[in-house]
Amino acid sequence: MKSGLLRGFLSVGSWTFISRLTGFLRDILMARWLGTGGMADAFVVALALPNMFRRFFAEGAFNTAFVPLFSKKLEDRQDAQRFANEAFSGLFMLLMILTGVAMIFMPVLVWMMASGYAGDERFDMAVEYGRITFPYILLISLASMISGVLNANGRFTAAAAAPVLLNLLFLAAMGLAKWQGWDIGLALAWATPITGIAQLALVWWDAHRTGWTFRPRRPRLTPDMRRLLAIALPAAFAGGVVQINLLVGRQVGSHFEGANSWLYYSDRLYQLPLGIVGAAVAVVLLPELARRLKAGDDQGGQTAYSRATEFGLFLTLPAAFAIAIIAQPMVAALFERGEFTAHDTTQTARALLVYALGLPAFVLQKILQPLYFAREDTKTPFRFALWSMVVNAVLALGLMSFIGFLAAAIGTTIAAWTMVAQLWWGTRQMGQAARADQRLRRTAPRITLAAALMAVALWFMLDWTRASGMARIPELTLLVLGGAAIYFALSFATGAYRLSELKTAIRRKG
Repeated sequence: MKSGLLRGFLSVGSWTFISRLTGFLRDILMARWLGTGGMADAFVVALALPNMFRRFFAEGAFNTAFVPLFSKKLEDRQDAQRFANEAFSGLFMLLMILTGVAMIFMPVLVWMMASGYAGDERFDMAVEYGRITFPYILLISLASMISGVLNANGRFTAAAAAPVLLNLLFLAAMGLAKWQGWDIGLALAWATPITGIAQLALVWWDAHRTGWTFRPRRPRLTPDMRRLLAIALPAAFAGGVVQINLLVGRQVGSHFEGANSWLYYSDRLYQLPLGIVGAAVAVVLLPELARRLKAGDDQGGQTAYSRATEFGLFLTLPAAFAIAIIAQPMVAALFERGEFTAHDTTQTARALLVYALGLPAFVLQKILQPLYFAREDTKTPFRFALWSMVVNAVLALGLMSFIGFLAAAIGTTIAAWTMVAQLWWGTRQMGQAARADQRLRRTAPRITLAAALMAVALWFMLDWTRASGMARIPELTLLVLGGAAIYFALSFATGAYRLSELKTAIRRKG
């Protein structure tokens, strides 16, 4: 693996890991003090609203179009700065309008996301919380755009570290509210835009100190902006499809008391490996592929794609197998205390098991999509997303009457694999850069074998810990550390990774 790619993966991945750990501490306190009652359900929906549009505008459509175009302009620093300023100003104006409209029509947005709340206290609380949290979309989307500039310049630390601020400020808000006897849900709602200000300030300062300064100006529809919009609009439609999938899940959950909280906590657990691996790969791979393709370096593009896939599989497959095996003790150890009951643990673990089966698909999507985006092709993924949306809606809504809230998780997982199948099929016409190299063809089946054998060992370990009556935290620690040690030993024993290759990848200069 090129050392630059590896350093990028490790930098983003390590900071994302810290973010997920602090996020777990945040969720542990939320579960303990809020449980899965009305206040928790209301806040989950209120927080989901700006995050939904964030994925639509920031990490989704806008950055998908912006990063490849910006990366190709970096040879002319002045032109790149001009283009980035135009994009910043246009995004700022668009989001100011969106925020104002959303705050006025917040009851409609809440009903669209959780119609099952209508007629009870959760609806009014979600509307109140939603109006407070929604300005976060403006702040975090601008932060994400600046992060794209930093990432394209090979600077990953500040952008990857910014989410840690969100979790730390949430922890401070909950602690202060508990100490002062305030409404914890309301304290979290007010903390949300404050975290957006902190994250924007961090990446803005890092960009400024390296010569990239952003201030909102009157937007101008230049030829470059027209090109950006032409690429971003199909990606926006594709992002809209993804958000419809999320809306379907929230709608299903809103019809079952506590279900949106169960889905939220299970989502947070499988998002740990997804965030670490998927975010690291997507953030580093897209600008790298864009540069390689512009230079006509198909072999370099193939190497980048293959190493990203190898990195993703190496960490994701064992995580998926392990989460599926230890879902119940994981949820119990992390969340079952205070207002979070044993029944909540059982329901959350059921959803987590389903999500775990889709974890490799969620990561593979993030690896395959840059192959299209680096070619400025956002229309093809949009068509694929439409079919995935249909699959998700049919399964989630169709199965809801038979299996309850789990229909939302099942629809999401099967739709994710449907999307991966389509993305992979579509790469057949892309040439060498979209083909697995010899090393990936050798390592992929061995990684799968090592992960499967680890799962078998973990099953026996879990049976032993249950029989011994071990306490929850020591049990989870033993299962996680033991499973990791077994997997890494098996990965070298099966030849999935060779020690010499790992040392070379870490030490190589480039």
